Amino acid sequence: MTDDGEAEAVEALQRLGLSKYEAQVFVALERLGTGTARDVDRMTDVPRSQVYGAAENLEERGLVELQQSSPIQYRAVPLAEARETLAERFEREQDRAFEYLEEVRRGADHEDEHQEGVWTVHGRDNVASRVRQIVADAEETVLYASGPGLLDEAVTAALRERAEAVDVWVCSARVDDPELVEAFADSAVTLAPFPDDPTDDAAGRLLAVDGDTVLLSVLGGEELPGVRAETAIWSSDTGIATVLLELLRGHIVDDTEIEL
Repeated sequence: MTDDGEAEAVEALQRLGLSKYEAQVFVALERLGTGTARDVDRMTDVPRSQVYGAAENLEERGLVELQQSSPIQYRAVPLAEARETLAERFEREQDRAFEYLEEVRRGADHEDEHQEGVWTVHGRDNVASRVRQIVADAEETVLYASGPGLLDEAVTAALRERAEAVDVWVCSARVDDPELVEAFADSAVTLAPFPDDPTDDAAGRLLAVDGDTVLLSVLGGEELPGVRAETAIWSSDTGIATVLLELLRGHIVDDTEIEL
């Protein structure tokens, strides 16, 4: 593993709940197979005095085994076992956190979710997640249009699934695009032409749902190498949403059979 790769692995393990020293010791033991605290110390920046504590913590987590020899020998459990252990721990912690949050939410006097205002979402994955949620909540109609690369498998699946219950239109200036046609083949989704498609140059995506919810996104600088960052605004049951939807109606509906 390269130095950069090792640093990324250590950071990823930290996000899964290990301390930095624990993550470094675990990676070192994966390299060593079996080793003493001195062996680990020579391979990492972890002080030897801290290796013992980190290794003991890893043993308690079920990620490391030790041999009561002199000196003590340590070894990491098989990777498949470690992956399962960390996944189960992450799931338990996630359940614990969200059970508490659900209790807090039930006990709080929240107003309706759709408060007056415009909400901002940053990051392509986060925007896609919000799109899928809005689509899943649709009760009557969905209109979706996006630039190349933004109609991923998860969004496609959400649109196909919701089309079984509500009217779903996917708009494009190129409705005969083979990839687009294939993505929605054998589904209830209707492909519709989008005159002067604002997403034609991969500017972002547009979503309109039930005549009261609208999401617009734009692409900017790089989020990851070769991947442009995406930022979206969305609003529901607001004056701003109404204005945006009226503009959209004037641009599309007059020339199509789409109902918003």
